[in-house]
Amino acid sequence: MFRPEKIVERKSTLFSIVVTGIVAILAIPFIIPHLLHGYHLAHIFLHVGGIALSVFISTLAAVAYYRLRTKRLLLSAAAFTNFIAAEVVLLVDATWPNIYDIGDMSFSEIGHLLTFVTLGLLALGVFRND
Repeated sequence: MFRPEKIVERKSTLFSIVVTGIVAILAIPFIIPHLLHGYHLAHIFLHVGGIALSVFISTLAAVAYYRLRTKRLLLSAAAFTNFIAAEVVLLVDATWPNIYDIGDMSFSEIGHLLTFVTLGLLALGVFRND
């Protein structure tokens, strides 16, 4: 009998589902238009892989926080969720550079700022004394 709780316990199945889902969602707007662009496609796949890995790790961290309820795990889950946002911003910037800017900041700078916030949240989680 199929139980959704088993998906989280079997990490290989969860990883396969996450990667397939992310690639399927991002295929039409990001991957297919750049199939013949050589290294640009490799750059896009780098960010798609980052999104897939961060969604996978965020899911694991959220489940671990739900079970144990420690602030260290909450900070880790928040950090990896923030990394999803950073990778999405960097993917949009890699796909359509110089189109989206927020004020004087480019999307590339915003993506790097979000990555820096991710490192800060992870550092808080590592050095926190619970």
